[in-house]
Amino acid sequence: MRAAERRGGSRTAPGVRLIALALAGAGLVGVTTPTASALGAGSAGAAAAGEQQPGNGPEGFGRGPYRGDVDVRALNEALKGVVEIGGASSSLARVTEYGRTVWKGAQGVGDFSTGAEPSANGRFRIASVTKTFVATVVLQLVGEGRFRLDDSVESLLPGAVPGGGSITVRQLLDHTSGLFDYTEDQAIGLDHEAWLREGRWRSWTARQLLAVANSHPPYSAPGTGWHYANTNYLLAGMIVDRVTGHDWRQEVERRVIRPLGLTGTSMPVHATGIRGPHAHTYLDLPGGPVDVTEMEPSEMDAAGVGISTTADLATFLRALLDGRLLSAPLLAEMLTVAPASGGAQYGLGISRLTTPCGEVWGNNGSTGRGHNSALYGTPDGRRQVAVSTSGYRNTGQGWKTSQKLLATAFCDGRPATAPTG
Repeated sequence: MRAAERRGGSRTAPGVRLIALALAGAGLVGVTTPTASALGAGSAGAAAAGEQQPGNGPEGFGRGPYRGDVDVRALNEALKGVVEIGGASSSLARVTEYGRTVWKGAQGVGDFSTGAEPSANGRFRIASVTKTFVATVVLQLVGEGRFRLDDSVESLLPGAVPGGGSITVRQLLDHTSGLFDYTEDQAIGLDHEAWLREGRWRSWTARQLLAVANSHPPYSAPGTGWHYANTNYLLAGMIVDRVTGHDWRQEVERRVIRPLGLTGTSMPVHATGIRGPHAHTYLDLPGGPVDVTEMEPSEMDAAGVGISTTADLATFLRALLDGRLLSAPLLAEMLTVAPASGGAQYGLGISRLTTPCGEVWGNNGSTGRGHNSALYGTPDGRRQVAVSTSGYRNTGQGWKTSQKLLATAFCDGRPATAPTG
């Protein structure tokens, strides 16, 4: 949830959040950056350099021969920089080309207590990248004629929010509803120390979170401005529940996770841990590092509760942009940037990022408690880049190191420029 981004300085400008994997401090589930300690290259447990995967794959759906052209040394150095310069405790990344991994890597320390290295195949909390899964399901339901993008929230969820008759489904997905972001409320947007005392294990329902949002006035009238709000995706999940008769998680599982074979992906309800191999996540506090890998995830709900792997995320984004999950007209709707979003370049659950080598689409997120992710791909579905960063210490270089990693993956090291908003 990007909201969380604001936690320790989370709600940064939407454009910056787009790939800010390593800025410091955040809030709940959204776009923000990892913070971490500068662990030296020779630190115990520092992972070995990433590896290039064999490029013997098939041709890519008529888009030219598979080559696997990546600068392995540059990618390894860029990933290393996220840890040593950007301050992450660990970081994982993967580049796929025509559906095949051409490079993957892991750097840093996966467990401070043992010095174990992180696994490039490990699982992690994906935060606001969850929104792209949810938006995909909502658009599938639109394609089935269950409702329209321009139907009102009131018609689908009577009485859910004040003024719901003037808010459309589209405005939820592109953050132009004007609704207050519940993660900005002081009961949820706690600083790290207060969160450890009062919020880490607290269980929430979507209705309780919505009530928090409804206790605040909106930012603006629907459709007149853009403001990132996790509340929008609480409502999107509730719409899926209401229309299908199933929890939104079940629909994501049935419509996306199972068909694509995403065996490392899940949308937990109250499970506090991460199953399977995973790097631990830490907060750097005055008393020393605190392991915050485990947490009650219900606060994030449909705005950012997901867990996945870099391989699964790359598979998902390729299928989405390749048109395997949505019809061409609905994919076009998804990739239509809301005029009000300005520098955020936000569509329906997905964002556009401009690089020197062209535009890429995807999302990123942060729990605001050290778990950060980013997922971007070329619009033709050719190349995808997925990153997980366990933020730890804010060195002030998080943005720059994350920017370099994405630029290296998409542009052979040429500097990428993120929109500002």
